[in-house]
Amino acid sequence: MSAEEAVDAATVPPGVAPLYREIAREEWARLAAGMAQPLTETEVVQLRGLGDRLDLAEVRDVYLPLSRLLSLYATAIKRLGADTAGFLNEPDTTTPFVVGVAGSVAVGKSTIARLLRELMSRWADTPRVELVTTDGFLYPNAELERRGLMDRKGFPESYDRRALVDFLVEIKSGADEVRAPYYSHMRYDIVPDAHVTVRRPDVVIVEGLNVLQPPPSPNDVAVSELFDFSIYVDADASHIERWYVDRFLALRHAAFSNPNSFFKVFADLSDEESVTRALGYWNDINLPNLEENVLPTRHRATLVLRKGPDHAVERVLLRKL
Repeated sequence: MSAEEAVDAATVPPGVAPLYREIAREEWARLAAGMAQPLTETEVVQLRGLGDRLDLAEVRDVYLPLSRLLSLYATAIKRLGADTAGFLNEPDTTTPFVVGVAGSVAVGKSTIARLLRELMSRWADTPRVELVTTDGFLYPNAELERRGLMDRKGFPESYDRRALVDFLVEIKSGADEVRAPYYSHMRYDIVPDAHVTVRRPDVVIVEGLNVLQPPPSPNDVAVSELFDFSIYVDADASHIERWYVDRFLALRHAAFSNPNSFFKVFADLSDEESVTRALGYWNDINLPNLEENVLPTRHRATLVLRKGPDHAVERVLLRKL
């Protein structure tokens, strides 16, 4: 099977593969030659989520070169903005570089987004990096209950898409200060009167399940239209299922045991009961959402990170310019 056929079969639909460069991990890792490792082992441990097997080697081989590529893109966009302003005889009003990070529940996209925030901020051209998750744009639980959507939390219809688009429009319009709602994973709900504030950074990373979704109608703006670069974190569904179950078991002894947690009712489940419950949530909610809504957007990404069974990235697909 040719490299192009392999891409078609495992990562992007037929007909789209020629748009991408397929880069094996070993070849991608060589791009990090000469780059200093900016993070310590302690910092990596603090950044990784439950169940992720992120280590210094993975940071060096995969995410350090990715952060440099993103910094180069951001610098190029900034330069283009300045050149355009000069051509128009206007002041330079270049806006933040926006990166979208998409992928399934439990695939590790939150860890990757946090890691890229730290790595990109170490490059001289992009010292100020903010991270916003689309969890803050979920409808409050009371509204989800009113709409009969609590069992579809995470599906596209459970988000206030218009509010997310408006937020990104403000970012890309150069507003001095933009606020996003704050979501508490402990409370499993939006926190009233709490916000995440973004003040004209160099880069904004937007992480979420559905950030690459097409617009609901031709006259609407897609969230992804407001990205300068987008990343899809990819893996076989069977691997993600195992990671999801492992994370559920880990949470039972961590966040679920907090008396203030929405999920405290799961803290006393046995291992067997926990696995059964986690598989139920996976098969009834998360797998259908992945297959129906998340996975079909994969080919819209600028770059795809293809993970193997151990969470390590095995290859990278980069869309050609």
